[in-house]
Amino acid sequence: MNEQEVEAKELFMLYRGHFIQMHKNGVLEAYKKGGIEREIEITWYHEIMDKLTSELSIRDWEAMTGLEALAKYYQDARMLEGVMTFVIRHMMGADSIVKLMYAERLLSILQSLKSVLPDDKRYLAYQQTLKILEDISLKPLIIDPGHELELFNLKDKKSLNNRVKKSMDEIKTIRFTKLFSKE
Repeated sequence: MNEQEVEAKELFMLYRGHFIQMHKNGVLEAYKKGGIEREIEITWYHEIMDKLTSELSIRDWEAMTGLEALAKYYQDARMLEGVMTFVIRHMMGADSIVKLMYAERLLSILQSLKSVLPDDKRYLAYQQTLKILEDISLKPLIIDPGHELELFNLKDKKSLNNRVKKSMDEIKTIRFTKLFSKE
C-alpha cells in the first residue's frame, strides 16, 4: 500500500467506514485521495465486523453498540452470525441490564439488516431475543456492580419490565406482521 492508501485505511477504520461522519468532520476528501476501490472497502468492513465481534463481552456492550451503528450503513448478514454466536453462548449468564442492552441492540441490528437476512435466520434471531427478554421478566432483578439502574433510565424491576415488554411487543408485531415481508 502506498502512503495515501495507508492514510485512507486509517480514516476508514477510525470512522468505521461511515462516510457521512467523515464528511461532517471534514476528512472525506482526504479519504477519497486514496482512490480506494469498493472491493477493498468491503474487505475493511469485514475487518471491522470481525474486530467488533471478537470484542463482544457481557462486561460492556461497546462492541455491540459499534455493530449496531455499522449495521445502519453497511448491510452484511455475516454480522448477525457473529452476534448470535456470542449471544447464544453467553447471554443467559449475564445480569438483567446486560441482557436488556443486548436484546435492544440486537433488535436494532435485525431491523437494519432485514433486507439482507434470510427469513429463517431473522426468525431464529427474533426467537432468541424473545427468549432473553422473557428470561429478564421472569427472573428477579440481577445487577452486577457498576450497572446502576439510573444510568439506563430505569428505577426498579417494574421499569425494567416495562422496557422488556416494549421490546417483546415489538418482536411480536414484527414476527406476525412483517417477518416475511422485505419492506
